[in-house]
Amino acid sequence: MRQLVKKLLYRSRVLDLYHGFRNGRRLTVVMFHRVLEPDDPRWRTCDPAYTMDTATFTATLEFFKRHYRLVSQEQVLEARRGGRPLPRRAMLITFDDGWSDNADYALPILQRLGVPALLFVVADAVGRRQPFYQEALVAAWRRGSIKVADLPGGQQGEESLPALRRAITRIETLPEVERDAWLAHWAPALDDGMRHMVDRDDLLRLRDGGLALGLHGKTHVPISRAADQEAELAGARRELAEVLGEPVAAMVSMSFPHGAYDLPTAERARQSGYELAFTSEPVTNLLDPTPSWLLARTGLEQEDVVDRQGRFCPEVAALYLFRLGARRLA
Repeated sequence: MRQLVKKLLYRSRVLDLYHGFRNGRRLTVVMFHRVLEPDDPRWRTCDPAYTMDTATFTATLEFFKRHYRLVSQEQVLEARRGGRPLPRRAMLITFDDGWSDNADYALPILQRLGVPALLFVVADAVGRRQPFYQEALVAAWRRGSIKVADLPGGQQGEESLPALRRAITRIETLPEVERDAWLAHWAPALDDGMRHMVDRDDLLRLRDGGLALGLHGKTHVPISRAADQEAELAGARRELAEVLGEPVAAMVSMSFPHGAYDLPTAERARQSGYELAFTSEPVTNLLDPTPSWLLARTGLEQEDVVDRQGRFCPEVAALYLFRLGARRLA
């Protein structure tokens, strides 16, 4: 009965009318990570919390096109600088980290549907085969190369994804030297032999295909806890500009790794030359009258847009996105 009510609300356009009234003068920014075909060998061991299959991704973009006005980074910058204001129901699509599957699968779908997007890449990940250690641990556990009990603080009999995530959180809090030594010991088990991260050719293909490129830090550590914030902010800008053969001034946006930020860190990012800084605050952005330089983003996972059978469900997506709160972060 509950699902039927949701479906009726959506099909009667009540939800869309509510959305237009409530979110007309707001900027919604959504965040994706990985997009993969289920028959791609990387699908078998990817982190399901951060991966969407191509069919669901396509349906999600088509839903966006029906209910939002999809804008580019340049349009947000123009509105911020006092130029043409953003349209009603504006939405900006972003990707984090710099996964090679963004070039393999997301890019062709974005191009086919004529959808702009912005990709934030970790500078040190460019040209690297293996993912960040958190994702490598998930992949190794899913293929049976490592157990939760093998991880620091892991207990026998705790072989579940939630238990693995708790163990990864403990690893993240280890002193850097101790963590690096542990990861080095397990490196053979963590390497699956595949390439997961973008290289320079991927970035050029993404840029030439219409995606704007920004930074996601230098090393993917939370910038507010980084030993060298200058390297994570201004240094990452210089590195990506060199890779792309562009002036540093062209690198105008960044997102905070792991969503971790505070206002002093955000202000330092602004002073490092970033005109736009993106958080992972799951709210929409008030436009009064122009976008802020510090913007909230809502992560969008497969479970946020599918029904119990795993099929894309527009009423589920609508009830998730249309009811988001709104703030102006700065």
